[in-house]
Amino acid sequence: MKVEGILVSESLQKASQLLEAEKGLPASVKAIITMLVLIVQLLMDRLGINSTNSSIPPSQDENRKRGSKKACSAKKRGGQAGHTGNRLNRISDPDVITYLEVDKSCLQPEHFYMNIGYEVRQVFDIEIKRHVTEYRAEILQDETGRKIVAAFPDHVTTDVQYGSQVKAHAVYMSQYQLLPYDRIQEYFASQMHLPLSVGSIFNFNQLAYTLLEEFENITKCRLIAAALIHADETGINIDKKRCWLHVASNGLWTHFYPHQKRGVQATNEIGILPLFSGILCHDHWKPYYKFTTCLHSLCNAHHIRELTYALEQDNQQWAKLLIEILIKIKSDVDEKEAAMLTQEKAQEYLQEYLAILEKGKEECPLASALENPRRGRVKQSKSRNLLNRLLEYHEDVLRFMTNPIVPFTNNQSENDLRMTKVQQKISGCFRSHEGALIFCRIRGYLSTCRKHGVNVAEALKILFEGKLPEFAYES
Repeated sequence: MKVEGILVSESLQKASQLLEAEKGLPASVKAIITMLVLIVQLLMDRLGINSTNSSIPPSQDENRKRGSKKACSAKKRGGQAGHTGNRLNRISDPDVITYLEVDKSCLQPEHFYMNIGYEVRQVFDIEIKRHVTEYRAEILQDETGRKIVAAFPDHVTTDVQYGSQVKAHAVYMSQYQLLPYDRIQEYFASQMHLPLSVGSIFNFNQLAYTLLEEFENITKCRLIAAALIHADETGINIDKKRCWLHVASNGLWTHFYPHQKRGVQATNEIGILPLFSGILCHDHWKPYYKFTTCLHSLCNAHHIRELTYALEQDNQQWAKLLIEILIKIKSDVDEKEAAMLTQEKAQEYLQEYLAILEKGKEECPLASALENPRRGRVKQSKSRNLLNRLLEYHEDVLRFMTNPIVPFTNNQSENDLRMTKVQQKISGCFRSHEGALIFCRIRGYLSTCRKHGVNVAEALKILFEGKLPEFAYES
């Protein structure tokens, strides 16, 4: 890494070599200087990290560059010619029709007028109000005094209760829009004149969690049987403790689960990956390679960020060449109708990929025991570790070349996890493990419904009516 013209990495390496060669220094002084060199190295490594060469989000970039203003276009504002657009259109069945009559006293001169029709204009508005249905069950009594009461509908069980729409709306605002309980309570009180308590909102969420047990099992079975799934995990806070939220998903199904562990213990308990035999796409978190019944595909968006770091911080030119070849392969694959390359072309790209890495070995050689005199395995640089990994797992890196269902990145799981990070920013943490379980099961259901084109509000409504969407039972 270069700072104000100084190659810091090389300078630190030379300082370490001189320190090892110096025999007259007391052990305590040598230990302190070694520690200071290590601290400087760690700080310099952090100084150069940003969202383009690591996994940190763009929002955490210091002094991030804002996009420049777009140049003025010659096109007029608004939709262009041929654009379909979405505009408000009149409907044929308005809720209320108000007739407006002409003030005939203002008509001059006086003539005979006849009605020939109407000019129509419609105003679209919303009406938020409480809707109460009262059921009155007829009571019959015979001459002996025996009474017979008409049966209430199955869902009417108490003297006064909330309906399925109230429950669905509360869960929608809580688990989908991520509003705090107090604000939901205020909304129902001010807008609908419903004295909905915080406890009732939690009970609705808990009821949804219970009703979705069958759906969660269906989701897990569908993911186990899928040809491709994505896996990822992200840190969450539960009762002020660091935990992990795991996701397994694809283009149609989403499953979330919170766990105290990040690795194999958690994925074994979740029970999807141990039974999966398709292609698992992930970010090269090592525990995923414990599952040997499936093939693996690695996220190349992560590789490009790591290669960018190697180029910018360690001046590794082979990293630049590898970024270019990966982007070139992706572009070539995207142009193909079958979303895959021929075996001949794939083999050609593979040889070019391997040649770049072999050349990279010369530019980024292995660290020797003399450079790192500590006992045990010799520590390698980040760039060399990346090179070794890309070489060892080249089949998983390039699997998207020859298999049309394999994507270039693991963005599917990252997109599915994104709202979890929003929830953590709003709430800070889950207060209990039960709350995390409720959130995960409901969010997995809503995410899956959206992927199948089912409206989220409608999905919650039919859930509280004791049903599941039709796609859950389709083979």
